[in-house]
Amino acid sequence: MNTQQNISLKNYNTFGISVNAKRFVSINSYYDLQQLLKVEKDLFLISGGSNMLLTKDIEKLVVHIDIKGISIDREDDNFVYITVNAGENWHDFVRFCIAENYGGIENLSLIPGNVGTCPIQNIGAYGIEVKDTITKVEAIEIETGKRLTFSNEDCQFGYRNSIFKNDLKDKVILTAVSFKLTKKNHQLNTSYGAIETELGSKNISKPSLKNISDAVIAIRKSKLPDPKEIGNSGSFFKNPVISKTQFLELQKEHPSVPSYAVSETEIKVPAGWLVEQSGFKGKRFGDAGVHKKQALVLVNYGTASGSEIYQLAKKIQQTVLEKFKISLEIEVNVIV
Repeated sequence: MNTQQNISLKNYNTFGISVNAKRFVSINSYYDLQQLLKVEKDLFLISGGSNMLLTKDIEKLVVHIDIKGISIDREDDNFVYITVNAGENWHDFVRFCIAENYGGIENLSLIPGNVGTCPIQNIGAYGIEVKDTITKVEAIEIETGKRLTFSNEDCQFGYRNSIFKNDLKDKVILTAVSFKLTKKNHQLNTSYGAIETELGSKNISKPSLKNISDAVIAIRKSKLPDPKEIGNSGSFFKNPVISKTQFLELQKEHPSVPSYAVSETEIKVPAGWLVEQSGFKGKRFGDAGVHKKQALVLVNYGTASGSEIYQLAKKIQQTVLEKFKISLEIEVNVIV
C-alpha cells in the first residue's frame, strides 16, 4: 500500500479530465482497506471513473478501489450464485458470464466502469436494470472499518438510484457484489430499443446470450463514443419521468415526442430527444461538446475542463426547462 503525492487523475476518469490528487493510494485487498481506515476517514473514492465529472483538484486522499476476483458461491440445475469483487471491470464480467452461459446481464454489455459501482447507480440499459440480478452487496463502513452486507431490499434500488447514493453516501465503501444468474431457460429481453432490428439484420430468430450481447455492443458502438477515443461518461442526464397530464400537454405542441409508459399516471420521455430538440446535438463549445450521434452524451474533445463541461450541462438544463418545462436531472456524479 503505497501512498503517492500529486498524481494526475486523467487516466482514472473516462472524461479524461486533467485534475490532480494531492495524495493517492490504490487498494487491492480487504486487509489493506481496513488498515487504511484505521488512520484515514476523509476519503475520495474512485474505481472505474466512469460516472463522474471532476471539476477541481482533489484535496482528500484519493483511494482507488482495485480489489479483484470472481467466485462461484453455489449453483443448482437452474441458477448460479456469483460474488464479484469491486475492482473487476463490468464488461469483462459480462463477457465471463456469456462464455459460461450465465444469463441475466447480457443487455448490460459494454457499460463502462467497474462492478463495485454498478449498484450505486443501479445501471441499466435495453429494458434491464442490474438490481434484477443482484442478491447482496458487501461493503466496509468508513467510520468503523466494519464489514457490512446489504440484501437486495436493503439497497433501496430505484431508477438510477440506490441507498448508496443517498443515506449511505460517503459512509460505506462497496467491496463486492453478488448475483443470481440463470443457467438455462434464460429470460431473454429483446423488445427494448433496436435489439430486435439488429438481430433481424443478421437473420437471428432464436438468439443466444452472445447474440444479444453482440447486438447490444453493435448498437452502443454505433451511437456512443468510446471513452478511450473521446472523453465521456455515457448518458449524462436521466430520462425524466413526468405526469401523464404534463405529457399530453407536451404532445399537443410536439406530436412526435417519443415516450415510454412507466405507470398509468407517469410517462418517461427520452432526455436525448429533449436535448436534440433544444439544438445541442453535435454542438461544440471549445473542447466541450454534445456528441454528434447521441445528444445524451456530453464529451471532452481533448482539453476541456470539468467546469466547462458542467457549464454546458447547466446551459442544456436551462434551455430544456424553458422550451419543454421539464427539469433534466444530471445522472453523472459532478465533483464541484
